[in-house]
Amino acid sequence: MTRTVSGAESTAARLRSSIADGGFMPGTQLSEERLSDQLGVSRNTLREAFRLLARDRLVEHVFNRGVFVRRLSAEDVTDLYAARRVLEAAGVRACTPDSPALAAASAAVTEARVAAAAHDWRAVGTADIRFHAELVRAVPSTRLHGLMDSLLAEMRLAFLTTEDPGAFHGAFVERNEAIVAALRSGDQDGASALLADYLDDAERTLRAAAAAAT
Repeated sequence: MTRTVSGAESTAARLRSSIADGGFMPGTQLSEERLSDQLGVSRNTLREAFRLLARDRLVEHVFNRGVFVRRLSAEDVTDLYAARRVLEAAGVRACTPDSPALAAASAAVTEARVAAAAHDWRAVGTADIRFHAELVRAVPSTRLHGLMDSLLAEMRLAFLTTEDPGAFHGAFVERNEAIVAALRSGDQDGASALLADYLDDAERTLRAAAAAAT
């Protein structure tokens, strides 16, 4: 049975995409009146969309002020990376050389390289995020897949605090490729070590950016 997407879910998806692309930076107030007109939806639909985004920790309601795109703290970044380490480590351990998830992760690296050559840093960022999501899909659990997707959606708020989010992702393209190469050769220990170093460096960079932005 095909599930019908509600107006609120569709609206939330559009806002989520705009936030991810930097259309609404962390700390930005989301005007109910303006967005209702721009998106062509009722205020009730928009309020429900805000509720869905708040559930995903992308926006927050500030009493007597309104709805704002969340600004992550350094502690939020630490928390997110703690969760990512658990999920992605499980993904690496579940990856075999012929795993469909590894093939998809490899394709994401190829997309990132093509985008980097074209200096399309937004596309590089999108491909990098997909790479990490695909690693977790090696674990046969749709609940974990959904959790990883939720974490990565929230991670985009942290990425937006960097001076150049695209270049931030671009710096890790070769490291993603090295992880893929290790997994293709069956070296899960090597891939795990590469991933751990990657996540440590990324967390360090984003913690500093989050601290500077607060």
